[in-house]
Amino acid sequence: MFGLANPDRFLRFTRPLTPALWALAVVLLAAATWLAFTAPEDYQQGDTVRIMFVHVPAASLGLMAYGALGVSSFFALVFRHALADAAARAAALPGAAFTFLALVTGSLWGKPMWGAWWAWGDARLMSVLILFLFYLGYMALRASIDDEQKAARAAAVLGLVGLVNLPIVKFSVDWWNTLHQPASLLRAGGPSLTGEFLTPLLTMMAAWAALFLALWLTAIRTEIVRRRVLAIRARRALEA
Repeated sequence: MFGLANPDRFLRFTRPLTPALWALAVVLLAAATWLAFTAPEDYQQGDTVRIMFVHVPAASLGLMAYGALGVSSFFALVFRHALADAAARAAALPGAAFTFLALVTGSLWGKPMWGAWWAWGDARLMSVLILFLFYLGYMALRASIDDEQKAARAAAVLGLVGLVNLPIVKFSVDWWNTLHQPASLLRAGGPSLTGEFLTPLLTMMAAWAALFLALWLTAIRTEIVRRRVLAIRARRALEA
């Protein structure tokens, strides 16, 4: 896999993989949407429970995307891999979008369940908000520095710092008393959801994972091409 650090090899490897992931995402999204709307109402939450099929995948992908950003930042900072820096940059925007969607759907879900749109004292809500701010900070830092190499190094440091927040997001409902419900999927006793809700949720999570990978690979490929165009323009400017 380390051979894929070469941009040419990466482009060749992902050329057939990217459209396949897009196709898989579309198929899984269609199936997951049908399963979500045909699932029964919850005996307590009614139709409001369907927000779960958007909120949980969005929150999971927000964490997954930042994990990809942080790991890529590590390789970019330590090993100076240009492709790793491109991967980190490409993960920022979709990760921020997923995290923002998780915050919005969580608020919509929280209003009928908790009686409030937002609870500033809730550890899970605040840690996810901080995650979103790390995304915004990463993108703003890259945009604020004209020198791309300096911007990449500064953003990589911020990306690594933000990794500290990921376990806080994950375990906040276990470490502190919060309004947010405990984990329903990854827990010691197995999933607490019944099959009628678990099947559409897992299908939707698989669909969104495929969507993120398709978006990420497409963005990395675009970033590689962008950098090559800039390099060609710079070389021509020096020759002129």
